Amino acid sequence: MTFSTIILFAVIGAVFGLVINVISVYNFLNATKVRIKASIQEIGNQLKRQAELIPNLISATKGYMEHEQNVFTKLTDARKSISSAVETGDIEKMMQANDQMMQSLPAIKVVMESNPELKASTVVTDLMNNLTDTSDKVSYSRRLLIDLTADYNQKLVTFPSNIIANMFGFKAEVGLKAPESGSHIEVSESDTVTPKVNL
Repeated sequence: MTFSTIILFAVIGAVFGLVINVISVYNFLNATKVRIKASIQEIGNQLKRQAELIPNLISATKGYMEHEQNVFTKLTDARKSISSAVETGDIEKMMQANDQMMQSLPAIKVVMESNPELKASTVVTDLMNNLTDTSDKVSYSRRLLIDLTADYNQKLVTFPSNIIANMFGFKAEVGLKAPESGSHIEVSESDTVTPKVNL
């Protein structure tokens, strides 16, 4: 085998390796974009399920909680917000609606704890468990969306995948937005103190 043949095979191998790398990165970016969209749809799906459970919870608890009309109003408003947000497909609106729903649930839990008949009702307990389960699934979907977005965006800024991403016009995905300032990103001195447990 001559030197020029070896060089030719080396060049062909390098080109082949480069083509495989380009295809691999391109497929990864496209597949991750599809998964990001699917995770947003799953968040909407779980929020829709949550919104559908609320009327059942309201009707099951109404007889016990006639004096807690503001709780029903908050739940109804939260349900409307969820339905509206899911229809738009806007992830930021869906998260705001979910937060509104999560702020309403503790009020029902307090009333349930203070009312033995309501607490003993298997229908109400089942509905609350379903709402909690749905909330957990929303949290999981949010975590998945964050991870997928991070993986995707990382490929856009690291070498050599950023060259391929720029070649094909891939843009950064927003994912979930969070405030970039505020007490949630600061650690106070009291936060660093080890808690003492006395049994």
